[in-house]
Parts: sequence; structure tokens; C-alpha cells
Amino acid sequence: MAGQRVVVVRHGETVWSSELRHTGRTDVPLDDTGRAQAMALRDALAGHAFAQVLTSPLQRAAETCRLSGFSESAVVVDDLREWDYGAYEGLTSAEIRAKRPDWRLFRDGPRGGESLDELAGRARRVIERIRHAGGDALLFAHGHVLRVLAATWLELPAAAAERLMLDAAALGVLGYDREWTAMLRWNVRALDGGL
Repeated sequence: MAGQRVVVVRHGETVWSSELRHTGRTDVPLDDTGRAQAMALRDALAGHAFAQVLTSPLQRAAETCRLSGFSESAVVVDDLREWDYGAYEGLTSAEIRAKRPDWRLFRDGPRGGESLDELAGRARRVIERIRHAGGDALLFAHGHVLRVLAATWLELPAAAAERLMLDAAALGVLGYDREWTAMLRWNVRALDGGL
């Protein structure tokens, strides 16, 4: 739907995200900083109407959604779960590279986890769903799944997501430039002015 805006929100900080641990399916809660970041999102998102609000079922995303004031209208969508990192769950990239020195997540994937193609398939299903929302959409999820969703929205290869950093509690806005999909804003922190 040309003109539609899709606002993506990465969950607030957790202990694992602050330690740069790959946090996929482990249901880690927000830490104190993450809760404060989520509450700051309330002002950044105030005054915006969304036809659809979707959230990952994992508590760090769902709690970010709640603290930012959107849980009443949110629908839990399993496709917004973070990448399944398999054997690399809970490890840092440095720990993984100690055993696989040339490893890159978006090129090599996680051992025993979800492939990048599988993750991109989930992103495509979310995009298809929000294109039928009848207006703007708001998504609360996780860094890697949202980065892949953005690359997919832009009709880029899923591996291009490697270049799209998205900090804890940061916002991105996807939309259109005329008839073309576009990235309107990216990696914006609520305290830096939000939308």
C-alpha cells in the first residue's frame, strides 16, 4: 500500500544484549535500562495512529510494547521472534570466532539454528500481513529479525541486513518514495527525537 509507514521498534536493553550475546529464543527480560528505554518510547510514538500493532511473543519485546503504551492493541505474532541461533545461543561473536575465526552470522548462519532463508521467509510473511493493515503498522521485535525485515522490505538480499545496525530501543521507519519501498528513518533513539 503506497504511502503506508511501518515503524519498527527493537526491544529495550537486556543483560544479554548489553553483553552482546546472541539472544534468540531465550526469553530474557528487560533490565532496568531497558525498561527506562521502553518508557521513553511512549513520547516518541505519541500522536501516531497505527492500523496494526504487532509484537514478538518474547517478553523483552512484549514488555517494550507494554511500557511504550501499545499492549492493548497489540497482536502477538510468532514470526516476529528473533533468529534461532541454535548452538550459538547465548554466545558472543568473539566466543564463536574463537572456534570459527572467519565466521559471519549473515553469511554462515548459526550452527544447528535457523537459516537466513528461513528467517527471511518469516519476514516476508510479516510484510504480507502488514501490507493488508489498511494503514500504518507498528512492530515490536528484535534486532536481527527487524534488520532482515527491513532488507526484505527494500527488496534487497536478506544478507544486506548485516549492514543495518539497530540499537536497543531504537526505531526505524519503512515506507515509500513514490511507488518504491524506502527506508525513511533508521536506528533512531527515542531520546534523540523519535519519529
